Order: sequence, then structure tokens, then C-alpha cells
Amino acid sequence: QVQLVESGGGLVQAGGSLRLSCATSGRIFSSYVMGWFRQAPGKERELVAAISRRAPYTYYAASVKGRFTVSRDNAMNTVYLQMNSLEPEDTAVYYCAADLDDLTRPDYWGQGTQVTVSS
Repeated sequence: QVQLVESGGGLVQAGGSLRLSCATSGRIFSSYVMGWFRQAPGKERELVAAISRRAPYTYYAASVKGRFTVSRDNAMNTVYLQMNSLEPEDTAVYYCAADLDDLTRPDYWGQGTQVTVSS
């Protein structure tokens, strides 16, 4: 079993920055591909960023590429999402997810953290 706990969400003005953290416990963190999803009201949950087990490879949705950076610290069992140049369209609940394979159907989810960007 893997537990995921997100933190770092909040209210920020457009153009501002936030850094989300996802602390994990349980199975070996380095075995999991980690991802950040988000879900805005009335919209489907979408994958915004992902990082491979030992962090040479990353993925970003087109809407966040160049503004968001995903990273992980396997020694600290934590994955991060640095969000810069935030836009009102980034407002959503952000979820951390872990999967042994490719995040198509994540094995584990965090509880989510709210990010609200005001215009």
C-alpha cells in the first residue's frame, strides 16, 4: 500500500507561482512512475505532468509546458510540481498519483489540493 499526501495548494494571483509537494509512504517510492493530475469544475481529470522512476524523463500537457516543472527526490520519497506564470485556467484540484507502469490507470491517488488562480 502507498499513501500519498499533497500539500502546497492555495490562492494566488495570475502570474504568480506555487509549489505542490506529494509525500509518499509505503512501498519503495523509486519503483513508481509519479504524476500530477488536475480536475476543474465540470471538466474531466487530466494528466498535467509525469516523471519516470529515476527522473530522466518527464511529460507535460501542452497547456502547462514551459510553465510547470515536475521533479522528484527519491531519498525524500517526495514528488514536486513547481507552477509558474499561473493563469485562471489553472484553477483546479490537483492530485498526485503513483503507478508501477504508465499512469494510464494509477494504482494510488492522493486526496487532492485546491489551487485557485485569481485574475
